[in-house]
Amino acid sequence: MSILVTRPSPAADELVSRLRTRGQVAWSFPLIEFTPGIQLDILPARLGGLKAGDLVFILSQQAIHYAQPALSRVGMTWPASLNYYAIGRSTALALHAVSGHDVVWPHEQETSEILIQIPALQAVSGKQALILRGNGGRELLAETLLARGAQVEFIECYQRCEKNYHGAEEGRRWRNCGIKTLVVTSGEMLQQLYRLFPDVDRDEWLLHCRLVVVSQRLATLAQELGWADICVAGGADNDALLRAL
Repeated sequence: MSILVTRPSPAADELVSRLRTRGQVAWSFPLIEFTPGIQLDILPARLGGLKAGDLVFILSQQAIHYAQPALSRVGMTWPASLNYYAIGRSTALALHAVSGHDVVWPHEQETSEILIQIPALQAVSGKQALILRGNGGRELLAETLLARGAQVEFIECYQRCEKNYHGAEEGRRWRNCGIKTLVVTSGEMLQQLYRLFPDVDRDEWLLHCRLVVVSQRLATLAQELGWADICVAGGADNDALLRAL
């Protein structure tokens, strides 16, 4: 049973390699790619302007990938006096690796819904919160922090860009490869995958594949789009996806 991994590179390539090592037939099919964000130049000043005990949220490893060089260029390090939060384990480890600081992340499930339940985030009135993310994205975290009395600012550290594919050609390609399982790690990519293929491929093949997603929110969206065989992994990192697969 062949597996198609749609998450961006290099995470997709790593997961495919690990699956093949275990004897699985797997392919990488990244739906998006990343470019530097338009607000990287203001990141050092915004980070340096925070007070002790203020909050920094990192919403993906890509944010660190682009933020770290922006800080290094001006000789700045991640301030030790701030409280750091990450959306998941891999992002937390990546931030710890470049900063040396403790990073809090939601162990139960790597989602905004679980992150905002962390006890330390229940009383944030008067604090400044800096959210490092890509272009656009969900607003739940920011809206919740604002409702609890924090001041919130986004920093766009990177941009997500859809990769262009010819849907009919890709439909033939992946059907010929016998793809029966799909790995999708965001709602944006799930909808992009759904739109990509012609109706005949969607109806005869795509919606009949087993779908591995990273949250119940994505599972609900997948059901609404027409998938029936859906598995929710225990996290968004490759270790969790490997366990689910």
